[in-house]
Amino acid sequence: MPNMSLKKNPMPVQDPVERGRNFKEVALGYDEATALDEAARCLNCKNMPCVSGCPVNVHIPEFIARVRELDFEGAYQVINKSSSLPAVCGRVCPQETQCESKCVRGIKGEAVGIGRLERFVADWHNSHCTEAPKLPEQNGHKVAIVGSGPSGLTCAGDLAKLGYKVTVFEALHLAGGVLVYGIPEFRLPKSIVQKEVDTLKALGVDVETNVVIGKTLTVDELFEMGYEAVFIGSGAGLPRFMNIPGESLKGVYSANEFLTRSNLMKAYKSDSTTPIMHAKKVAVVGGGNVAMDAARTALRMGAEKVYIVYRRSLEELPARKEEVEHAMEEGIEFKLLNNPTRIIGFENPDDRRDPRNGFVTGMECIRMELGEPDASGRRSPVEVPGSEFVLDVDCVIIAIGTSPNPLIKSTTEGLEVNRKGGIVVEEATGLTSREGVYAGGDAVTGAATVILAMGAGKTAAKAIDEYLSAK
Repeated sequence: MPNMSLKKNPMPVQDPVERGRNFKEVALGYDEATALDEAARCLNCKNMPCVSGCPVNVHIPEFIARVRELDFEGAYQVINKSSSLPAVCGRVCPQETQCESKCVRGIKGEAVGIGRLERFVADWHNSHCTEAPKLPEQNGHKVAIVGSGPSGLTCAGDLAKLGYKVTVFEALHLAGGVLVYGIPEFRLPKSIVQKEVDTLKALGVDVETNVVIGKTLTVDELFEMGYEAVFIGSGAGLPRFMNIPGESLKGVYSANEFLTRSNLMKAYKSDSTTPIMHAKKVAVVGGGNVAMDAARTALRMGAEKVYIVYRRSLEELPARKEEVEHAMEEGIEFKLLNNPTRIIGFENPDDRRDPRNGFVTGMECIRMELGEPDASGRRSPVEVPGSEFVLDVDCVIIAIGTSPNPLIKSTTEGLEVNRKGGIVVEEATGLTSREGVYAGGDAVTGAATVILAMGAGKTAAKAIDEYLSAK
């Protein structure tokens, strides 16, 4: 019998006060009984509207039907046909704006908890199955993947399943891209990412770390090494700043640097050799998921007070609703309709050796109100004259977005990019202006979601297969 409850089963979570001081995963996951109850809410619609909302086209009703039958491994295999990173997607994908937004159950209640069920299935597989995947028969073609983030890993996985010899080149010392340097442990444990990477390695994918394409090797040199196609999934790692006075002060970070030091370099551990400021009062500028991650990380690093400073209202906040709710529960204060105008620092001109010189002591903001909608449809924030005030902080983290790193563009002849530095591609294939060179994910779009990057990797893998099969 279907479960006609209008509410999805809630996700168990750590206590807000307790979790605000540790880096353990916040969401605890469904147990078997809860997963079965949630799966019973799916109506198994014939036209499967939820699938149309999934960028990688997971056969959602089919995997949920397997859950209802207690065939959890079968459910995993259904997901794995479309997604190379199910345990990741079940945790960080914005299902509420994608597959779940199309769910029929959402018309008169809450959508089925598709993401929560995907996480349950992936975690069940990872804890119960030790058998390595069968190595596909090789087809003799070689493909190079630049970047081991979600787009690169997805492209690599899809091509490896088709028999291609795939090598992933990663600039950092660990594979995973934004999954390891950008998303905190409390949202996505790194053991989960490593498990997904190990699964791809078992399919025959080689991963070469500490290789910066554009410096260690160029795209042209990859072709000279025998690779017949190249996929660029190098992400968007170049942080943007506000260009306001004081951004060069000590204690001002880009969110990229702050999160990389914490997530990848483990600066939160007592024995870490990676320098990072353990500030008492932190302001995070921005309203996206990265801003939430930075604010919640600062709290766990020991901050007594953390602010989110965002120039629009709560309705315009781009971060996932779940992440905003978690941040609020943990005590992070939202300074909405406010915008920084300058960062203030201590300066003692009488003694340049004063160790306090150059450190952040506050951030001046101005209050905003919403005016007419801008080009994106959001209402434009307008300054309220004479409303300036100073926020008492000793650390400022700028989380207003990132751009693609220009290194590959500057070292690759004939690679067309747009005015924002994104690589220009054919939407249907991911093909760039260079024959045999494809691209996808944040390197093309600028900072976006994990699942959209995966969709781009999947699109490019299909196009690369068609291109090399025709040679």
